[in-house]
Amino acid sequence: MTALTDLTVAGIRDGVRDGAFSAREVAEAFNAAVAGAKALNAFIVETPEHALAAADAADKAKAEDNLKPLSGVPIGMKDLFATAGYQTTAASHMLEGFVPPYHATVAAKLFDAGAGMLGKLNLDQFAMGSSNETSYFGNVISPWRRNDGGNAPLAPGGSSGGSSAAIAARIVPAATGTDTGGSIRQPAAFTGISGIKPTYGRCSRYGIVAFASSLDQAGPMARDVRDCAILLEAMSGFDAKDATSLDLPVPDWEALLSGDLTGKRVGIPREYRVEGMPAEIEALWEKGIALVKDAGATVVDVSLPHTRYALATYYIIAPAEASSNLARYDGVRYGLRDLPDGANLQDMYAATRADGFGPEVKRRILIGTYVLSAGYYDAYYTKAQRVRALIARDFERAFETCDLLLTPTAPSAAFALGEKNADPLAMYLNDVFTVPASLAGLPAMSVPAGLDAKGLPLGLQIIGKPLDEQGVLDAGLAIEQRAGFSARPEAWW
Repeated sequence: MTALTDLTVAGIRDGVRDGAFSAREVAEAFNAAVAGAKALNAFIVETPEHALAAADAADKAKAEDNLKPLSGVPIGMKDLFATAGYQTTAASHMLEGFVPPYHATVAAKLFDAGAGMLGKLNLDQFAMGSSNETSYFGNVISPWRRNDGGNAPLAPGGSSGGSSAAIAARIVPAATGTDTGGSIRQPAAFTGISGIKPTYGRCSRYGIVAFASSLDQAGPMARDVRDCAILLEAMSGFDAKDATSLDLPVPDWEALLSGDLTGKRVGIPREYRVEGMPAEIEALWEKGIALVKDAGATVVDVSLPHTRYALATYYIIAPAEASSNLARYDGVRYGLRDLPDGANLQDMYAATRADGFGPEVKRRILIGTYVLSAGYYDAYYTKAQRVRALIARDFERAFETCDLLLTPTAPSAAFALGEKNADPLAMYLNDVFTVPASLAGLPAMSVPAGLDAKGLPLGLQIIGKPLDEQGVLDAGLAIEQRAGFSARPEAWW
């Protein structure tokens, strides 16, 4: 029999429903896997009791023929989602020890659907990073290793690196992630899993520690496309507590899944062929084009002329919003308070923020405060918002001639931890392919499609029209079925 920890979300759900095994057996297997994988540093807090309680509830529901959609399925929760009674830190010293009295809406929806929680997953501090190296609780280490004899620990991507590492290592079947500029899709590509960022507003932001409010969006990460569809259904829906939440019905994405792209037009944006793109990324893209053609799609060339400005635009708007959102952490109401002897109020503010924020968070706060300052607001922030509108218009025009877009997810495979720390700009370039869809609020997904020369996963990105998660999931399934990606990291942890 397949090991329980090798099962997908669908496999666990259906196995519990069919009586092949109990939900408690599943929870115990994954709790043991989590406990045995501490070398990955994927979790900040482990919650085996939550997983077991949900499993017992699932087994009782099975006996009463009253199972819920996710009964028996344990998941990991990115430590950016508030969870009542469990520490929520955003991987920062600022919120270390903070235990919220409420659930984030997404967490509540998953728990209401029957899911159990294996623990709170590590991430880049306040979701700011592309390699999971900015966490106050230490680096997350990818379960993957290069096959060239090098043993350097690799980045699992960021900010949702704890989620991606845990799924790839088979210590959780799925996890929540958040995506501001690519933080679901890029780590999914780095670790050989799937992840989807839905249309902005599909999933409530209530109870998610804010980074950039006009960009932040929750989404699922899992081993395959079907699991992402299952979780996204449970996570989505209108929430009156979030002013940007979309008041729309949630489609039955799983039931409607189809890998047949007959009649679909897939656009290939010429501007994504960036200078210096590695040959293996170019080859992966060509492979993806062949796969969607095989699925029945017609491939067309499209242009997104303002793509070249997307990264610069993002790194003005996101830090500006972060500067405002993180102003709440002042040592007065909650979180860390650093009060030196004889300090006045201003001294307390300064000491608290100096100790509570890491270098990358401080960097982005400084950038954001600068671009919002009186002398530079129009020159930077206002101009960036205008370019953002042009980027969104580019997508609208492209979708007049196609239904979906296909691009690489990241410009390279996973890099070694520490490899890019000295150059923040090199780190920011990891988001070059994912940021445009975030600025436009579009649904976008990464699916694994191959390995590089060193045996590391590479991902393809599908971008869809607003609210067309179904089209994105279908294209992801078409690629998944034809790419036949089955590689997994060899356990060393």
